[in-house]
Amino acid sequence: MTTRSWRSRARRALTAVGTTAVLAAGLLAGTATTSQAATQGPCDIYAAGSTPCVAAHSTTRALYGAYGGPLYQVRRASDGATRDIGLLSTGGYADAAAQDSFCAGTGCVITVIYDQSGKGNHLTQAPGGGAAGGPDNLANAFEAPVTVAGHRAYGVYVAPGTGYRNNRTNGIATGDQPEGMYAIFDGTHFNGGCCFDYGNAETNNLDTGNGHMEALYFGDNRSWGSGSGNGPWVMADLENGLFSGVNRGSNANDPSVDHRFLTAMLKGAPNRWALRGGDARSGGLSTFYSGVRPNATGYDPMHKEGAIILGIGGDNSKWAQGTFYEGVMTQGYPSDATENAVQANITAAGYDSGSSGTGTLTPGSRISLRATTAPCCTSHYLRHNDTDSKVVISGTTSSSPAADKAGATWIVRAGLANSSCLSFESADRPGRFLHHYDYELYLDFDNGAGTFAQDATFCPARGNSGVGTSFQSANFPAKYLRHYDYTAYIAGNGGSNRWDSSASWAADTSWLVAQPWG
Repeated sequence: MTTRSWRSRARRALTAVGTTAVLAAGLLAGTATTSQAATQGPCDIYAAGSTPCVAAHSTTRALYGAYGGPLYQVRRASDGATRDIGLLSTGGYADAAAQDSFCAGTGCVITVIYDQSGKGNHLTQAPGGGAAGGPDNLANAFEAPVTVAGHRAYGVYVAPGTGYRNNRTNGIATGDQPEGMYAIFDGTHFNGGCCFDYGNAETNNLDTGNGHMEALYFGDNRSWGSGSGNGPWVMADLENGLFSGVNRGSNANDPSVDHRFLTAMLKGAPNRWALRGGDARSGGLSTFYSGVRPNATGYDPMHKEGAIILGIGGDNSKWAQGTFYEGVMTQGYPSDATENAVQANITAAGYDSGSSGTGTLTPGSRISLRATTAPCCTSHYLRHNDTDSKVVISGTTSSSPAADKAGATWIVRAGLANSSCLSFESADRPGRFLHHYDYELYLDFDNGAGTFAQDATFCPARGNSGVGTSFQSANFPAKYLRHYDYTAYIAGNGGSNRWDSSASWAADTSWLVAQPWG
């Protein structure tokens, strides 16, 4: 469908017999229901509030009830071919199966995040800038699996070094013009690097001074500002400052937030701005700040330039990490009532961690992996440590502490480097994957170093001992996932490392796929 045709349908839908106007009025009154959410998207609500979207990005769902175009584009590693990933139906959810089919047997990255507003403000690979060279990395298409209303989808997993940008936009606020924005982030995936942002930035990839940005920031960086507690915080990146209130530095009214799915909102107008947030799965929004512009030089009036960034700072600072699912930018300063209605739509969308089924190696299933080596270890399960990122085996029973059971539970995912193989995401630490480093096994976020997807991919095979399943390293095919002296490694059957010992190797590399403990 062409941009013109779906936009025409959107206009007809918004004016047809007053139905949508009545529905929007209900939403603005805070009476949204699941059925209403299926009829409208966030951008329909913003339009009804006279602050229409001028950029709308999502890899999980349509943000207009009448949108039927593509959400994003992927490129596969095997041959460089690309494919647009669209929707299961107009106004609906991402067609994740299309990505799975296209990327089968290889890996994929997200090359384009399409703008659903009709303004053409698509996000593509960020170029280099004043803080760091480029082009930036592109997100692994399989690293952020979720479900939305029970439908499988993938978010945008930003490892350090990953970034998207559009410097030639249409309709985005410049100067001191009013605007609003929201994004849904993974509230458990963050760091203190600069800067995991979504929003308005410089058009030349350089730091051009105070007040030249207006973007949502999420993380626990304290260098330019902070809120209460230890973080992470939703803050405003206004360039040369992460602001949590009227003052530079710390502002106690901006709370630490760590919802698995986090709604973050920012809006700005002449000498006025506000910061809001909430749980994207339930409840309303809290206002973290609402008032005049920061009491520091350069922020009143603002000098916004109108580029759009995702995952990076305005000068291409690209050392942050985070996960993005959807977000928009508006023309005009949205009312609190409009934003409350948008939050109701978001909570009705039904974001979830994307696990379904138990006890099998089907992607999405929750499992535990039991060692088979007798007599030492048949009651031992693969688990991550609580105190560090190492992976071990330890005895786990029905009377074990809940934390131990959770640490021994994994969500099976399509292989990050080869979707025909498997990766294992921690059930209690989402976004962190089992991977090898210097042959030892750890649980970590993707560090952006370039080999993480390979290191986190394992291909299942018949158990080397004739029992259960063995897991072959994707990038070291002679090595298998093994426990040795109660620590997990990838190991060969004989070699220079002590964990390559041939003694018990077949049993140590054979695992039983069990029902999950957590």
